[in-house]
Amino acid sequence: MSKLLHIDSSVRAINNLNPEHNSLSKSIALRFVDVWNDKRPKDEYIYRDVGVNPPEFITQDWIGAVFTPDEKRSEDQKSILALSDEMIDEVSSSDIIVISSPMYNYGMPAQLKAWFDQIVRINKTFSFDLSRGDFPLQPILSGKTLVTITSSGEFGFEKGGVREGSGHLAPHLRTLSKYLGVETTYEIACEYQEFGDSRHQASVANALNQAEVLASELSTSISTL
Repeated sequence: MSKLLHIDSSVRAINNLNPEHNSLSKSIALRFVDVWNDKRPKDEYIYRDVGVNPPEFITQDWIGAVFTPDEKRSEDQKSILALSDEMIDEVSSSDIIVISSPMYNYGMPAQLKAWFDQIVRINKTFSFDLSRGDFPLQPILSGKTLVTITSSGEFGFEKGGVREGSGHLAPHLRTLSKYLGVETTYEIACEYQEFGDSRHQASVANALNQAEVLASELSTSISTL
């Protein structure tokens, strides 16, 4: 039995009175999860919508609590880190992580960044040792599979694309996922939303199909990943 952690980050709902306002990234992620749960109904499933229910931003007091040894933390400091501890436990106990995210201003939503800031934490998800020279940070977690599902209004953010230098969402997800213990990453992207033309329709259909196929394939191989 495996555990799947599903993180949505769009501020939009998946179903709205006006369907044009529906979140595409959430819809595609749901297609993946539905197939996964159909194939593996006994797996544990954890869901967080950080777009609608965002974690708090880290503060100076949060940083102070993080760098205070466990045995010396006050009750207030333990309370400050309670959500961080809970979300780190969700990540550390999961085998596969699905993160859906729209591209806002060429990067990830602030809500998703807040989630990462809460869980990429010294002595919890990474260690720090200056004896390693110029690369003192090292992940503590390992062996996880990540599926990222992104949506964007424009297009061409891939390597060699017309907007290669402007797309900071996927590269940021790749960089940060290292500290979630991710060793294998799959990416599904939906583009052209602002154009609303046949290219967009084709991109949505392709992303939904990719989600179905990938979920089906991973559902039979996750135990060996």
